[in-house]
This record gives sequence, structure tokens and C-alpha cells, in this order.
Amino acid sequence: MNRLDGKVALISGASRGIGGETARLMAQAGASVVIGDVLDDRGQETVKAITAAGGKAQYVHLDVTSEQDWIAAVNRATGAFGKLDILVNNAGVFIGKGIEEISIAEWNKLVAVNMTGVFLGTRLAAQALREAAKSSEHGSAIVNLASIAGIVGSQLDPLYSMTKGGVTLFTKSTALEFARKSYRIRVNSIHPGVIQTDMGEQTFVARASRTGSNDPAPARQMVTESVPWGRLGVPLDIAKGIVFLASDDAAYMNGSGLVVDGGVTAA
Repeated sequence: MNRLDGKVALISGASRGIGGETARLMAQAGASVVIGDVLDDRGQETVKAITAAGGKAQYVHLDVTSEQDWIAAVNRATGAFGKLDILVNNAGVFIGKGIEEISIAEWNKLVAVNMTGVFLGTRLAAQALREAAKSSEHGSAIVNLASIAGIVGSQLDPLYSMTKGGVTLFTKSTALEFARKSYRIRVNSIHPGVIQTDMGEQTFVARASRTGSNDPAPARQMVTESVPWGRLGVPLDIAKGIVFLASDDAAYMNGSGLVVDGGVTAA
């Protein structure tokens, strides 16, 4: 189940956290993985760990706001492994400031990474994904990292929510456009709750600062207690969902959003 034997995947923001865990799990499931990130040392370390475990992986420097970096990343995948079956638009940033507090420079960075990066990855990988789909029974796949903040409103992080809401609807619209063009590229999104990553920790720090505190522990505890399942998510929880959406087991899913949040949005 959820096998990726013979598949080639390109994952942005994959040196650590959810992206890193996804790269490891995809390699374990049989895929050849191209890890794209701006954290070159961490990315190389992730590649070494995957190859040491018997997987196939390469690293490429990828600033998701750069067209040239995306072109180089796609070329690395097709050059090294012969094709590109899977794109995971994982890279994202969290600013943690409200509508009146954020600077225009910070806003531009938030949009550039969280939205423009997803658009560029989709646009510049589409041709390679389309070509690979021609020889695949169930076509190619794009998985976009959204958030539960892209499904329901956020009183604490409205701007992050805005960008992830954009990713949510972009996913649906891209799925429809590619279907209309008969590209055979499935496009789905995954919507994590608060996950124990560096970005997750940033949310606790931001929430603590709003109360005038430098201690994120109470914020972390409050969020944990709000999860019906009783714990925060970990990267592996999300990576498993991404691998499923990328696999042929999800062959009839297109334009869908997979929520992995421990029950938070069920309330």
C-alpha cells in the first residue's frame, strides 16, 4: 500500500521538518527523491541519511520564489532520474504578525514563499509531470501543503490563513484546469494542524509574545489541550498523508483536501 516504486519526486523545503520526513518516507516507499531547499547543509545531511538507508536522493538549492531555481530543480530531477512523477510544494514560512503589525516587506515575503512559490513550482514542473503521466496508468501528482488555517479563519494568524486559503483554492482550480487540458496530473492539498516542527514552535513563540510573555510553554500547552486526539502532530503524521496522496492509492482523488489535525476542525 502507498508504494512509490519507480516514481521520481521533487519536494520543496525538504531539508527538515515535514518536508524532510516526507523525503525519507518517499524514498523508503521506493521513490527517487530530489530535495530542494535553501538550507544547503541540512539538505545534504538529509540526502546522506536517505542514501545511507539504501534510498535514492539528491539535493538541489531551491529558493521557491526564483523561477531559475525551479527550472534547475526540475532539470535535476529529469536529468538524474529520467522523469518527474510527483511534485510536493511543501516550502512555507510563518510570520506570526497581525494585520496592523506586519510590515509590507514581511507581507511580501509571506506571499512570495507561501503562494508565489506554489504557483511557480506548479507552473514550471507541469511539463515534466505531464510527460511522465503519459506512461503512467494513474498519471502524475502534485501535493500542496496548505493548513487547517486555509479552511477555517484564524483570529491570531489571519495573514498566514490568507495565504493558505489561497493554496487551498489554487489546488482545486489547478486540478480542474489540468483535467480540462487532459494533462493527467492530479492536484490535491494536505491540511495539517499544529505540528511539532520549527514552524510549529514559531507559532507558540508568536502567541506567547502577544500576551507579553517570552515563555512559549503555556501557549504550547493550551494548543495541545485543544486537540481532541490529545497530542500535537509530528512530521510523520503529515508525511504519511502526503505519500498517500502522491501514490496510486489516491488515483481517484483530485482537487481534494486531506485534513490531518487530530480532530481540531471537527468541532
